[in-house]
Amino acid sequence: MNPYQVARQAIDAAHAADPRQSPDGSPAEKIYADRMEGWVSRLVPGAEPLLLLAARCQHLERWSVPRDSYPSGRAGYLAWRRSLYTRQAERARGLLLGAGLAPAEADEAAAWVSKTGLKTNPGTQALEDAACLVFLENEIGAFAAQHSDYPREKFIDILRKTWRKMSSNARNFALGLELPDTIAGLIKEAVES
Repeated sequence: MNPYQVARQAIDAAHAADPRQSPDGSPAEKIYADRMEGWVSRLVPGAEPLLLLAARCQHLERWSVPRDSYPSGRAGYLAWRRSLYTRQAERARGLLLGAGLAPAEADEAAAWVSKTGLKTNPGTQALEDAACLVFLENEIGAFAAQHSDYPREKFIDILRKTWRKMSSNARNFALGLELPDTIAGLIKEAVES
């Protein structure tokens, strides 16, 4: 096996430790990694193996740092996310180095995973675009159900912020998603306002 294949196995072994399971028994984090990689492949045709590996690291061992380990509220949420970016990037770098990738490649992938250079670094932007598309395609319904106490305007604001983070290429893909009418209406309202 080449170093990229070894790295993928190591990353997926880390995903396998996720205690959250899908209805079919697959680790939830592995499903997320598959979705991320799938979107990066669509967003960046012919994506290099390093970018695909970084996509699989987007939520690497996120389950090990629960949201409630940080204070509630926006400041606590932002601190939690920043800590995850750093932790996930360091873990990804270690797995890639352990698989035999060159330090420069491991550093580059870690920069993408840590969100360094969002809007200016194509690799970082590809991961952000994929994460936004995974959210819109697969997670927004559960998110809305979990936060049913949020007023409509808060959902629209969340969607506006998501939209602003996306490249025009990702926005085009987002507009082509088949979504429930309620969600599609909220997205339309967020985009047009």
